[in-house]
Amino acid sequence: MYRINEIFYSLQGEGFHTGTPAVFVRFSGCNLHCAFCDTQHQEGRMMSLPEIVREVNGYPNAQMVVLTGGEPSLFIDDAFVRTLKAETGRVVTIETNGTRELPPSLDWVTLSPKGAFEGGSDEPCVLTRCNELKVVYCGQDLAQYASIMTNHRFLQPCFDKNPERCRTNISSCVQAVLSNPGWRLSLQIHRALHIR
Repeated sequence: MYRINEIFYSLQGEGFHTGTPAVFVRFSGCNLHCAFCDTQHQEGRMMSLPEIVREVNGYPNAQMVVLTGGEPSLFIDDAFVRTLKAETGRVVTIETNGTRELPPSLDWVTLSPKGAFEGGSDEPCVLTRCNELKVVYCGQDLAQYASIMTNHRFLQPCFDKNPERCRTNISSCVQAVLSNPGWRLSLQIHRALHIR
């Protein structure tokens, strides 16, 4: 059984697959305690893998499943991913903080290390490679990510409910990308579009 915060169909709002229709499977629970986290970890319902598969298959237009959280690597294993792929026929991706090794059957790994944040440094990032590195940026030294092997590097301004701080974060993130052209800007378009 898995504690699932929600399963929903929307557009991927950030990173490499921005704008792609996907089914999001959001797990409840994380091993870090980042202040800006948008998941209510105390919420959720216990679901079996067949129940998860059935709900994912209820969205036939999506060709991609995004395992997110929370921290999905705390709950999934290779059998989970293989079953999800076989029973849904979808590409299965994960958004992870990188503090756990991942099943090899995943199709795409988005690594978003949180060690630069209060509450995010409780456990170190152990992943050294990914398909996409997506760093939530609030002024940290980018040299700490140089050893991570990836084809795509994104900086994403840290969202803040205070509009002034949010604008400042966006501005500093844009300047960081301009100063470090190996990185690309990622914006959370789902916030701008007011969708999940």
